[in-house]
Amino acid sequence: MPNPSVSTSSSTSSASGIRLLVADDHEIVRQGLASIFKNSEIRIVGEASDAAEAVKLARKFRPDVVTLDVRLNSDKGSGGGSGDGLDAIKTIREACPDTRIVMLSSFDSPTYIARAVSAGASDYVLKTASRQAIVEAVTNAAHGTPPARSGGFSRIASSMANKTVPDGIDVPLTPRETQVLRLVAMGLSNQEIADSLEISIETVKEHVQNLLRKLSLGDRTQAAVWAIRQGLG
Repeated sequence: MPNPSVSTSSSTSSASGIRLLVADDHEIVRQGLASIFKNSEIRIVGEASDAAEAVKLARKFRPDVVTLDVRLNSDKGSGGGSGDGLDAIKTIREACPDTRIVMLSSFDSPTYIARAVSAGASDYVLKTASRQAIVEAVTNAAHGTPPARSGGFSRIASSMANKTVPDGIDVPLTPRETQVLRLVAMGLSNQEIADSLEISIETVKEHVQNLLRKLSLGDRTQAAVWAIRQGLG
């Protein structure tokens, strides 16, 4: 699983403040964030209103942190090809490996959070969070500090890494098959599971087929329902 919380290079944030790119398709949200970060060590260096622009500006400014809206509009016609905010995480991380991503969302969705973890985000914060929580999320991401262990992001990231089969389940799943099943239950695609576990998509498909056979289930949807009922989701 990608580990974006720990930086392997020296950040410019300590010398010149935290350089932030804000990406949200609602101007009022961008203005609100500018107000939130005022009088802090966080300095907004650019604003984007769609996913393609976010990728373009990230490449241009190389910020310490990017805040991305989950439901960020895409503008694939511009040549960005980055899809929505969740799709843009991986694109930005590949283009700017030292840049950290903090998702800002109105949706408290385990599936969205799991997709963000898989793609390499550093944190996932609700837009209804306090000013202090939002500032801390960006600051922690910039300095390579893991998010609060009590938060949804850490909880789901921990669950995604869990290979343990719960007591009472008498099915001969391997630890890796159990881990893949958890991710299927969270709604991740094969590619997102592959990214999260750092394995090939062909290997993911093999694990899915094996666990479907062992569980005598017909498809991923049935597997997800079964996993959730067993407490694996």
